[in-house]
Amino acid sequence: MEQLSHFDEKFSKKKFPITLVLDNIIGEANIGSIFRLADAFNIEKIIFSGIEPNLKSRRLQKTSRNTHRTVKYELTEDAIHFLKTAKTNSEIFSLEITSASIPVENFHYSGEKKKIILILGNEASGINNDFLDISDKHLHINMFGQNSSMNVAQATGIALYEISKTISAFDKK
Repeated sequence: MEQLSHFDEKFSKKKFPITLVLDNIIGEANIGSIFRLADAFNIEKIIFSGIEPNLKSRRLQKTSRNTHRTVKYELTEDAIHFLKTAKTNSEIFSLEITSASIPVENFHYSGEKKKIILILGNEASGINNDFLDISDKHLHINMFGQNSSMNVAQATGIALYEISKTISAFDKK
């Protein structure tokens, strides 16, 4: 057995119909990590809502490993309008613990609306209530310790893994 380099990897390429909406996420390391995750799961794009990211930040660039140059992204000043427009052909999910949230491992991709929008919230305040209201469903990650939340980038990785796994299974039907 030998460790493979980036040039020897044997992963098949697949595009996932997922758009991430970042609701006022401000941590440069978090944004860089989310770019890297967006590349790893080959999602469609990232939408920044609220605060524009500082793409010149050394910390963001180092964490993203230059994926901020290859992953599509845009900034919207009216995320509610974007979400209402996208709702016609997308299912909208918020990654947030709410009274109505379901565990992300119970996520089911129906394929009715081909695209998925996953909303991620601010590191301190979570997802804006207007975004929660427009969402079709709320997803959470089960926590087994004392804390009720985790880092937004780590949560994004777990959610993208579970969602992409379900889409892949659906595609094999």
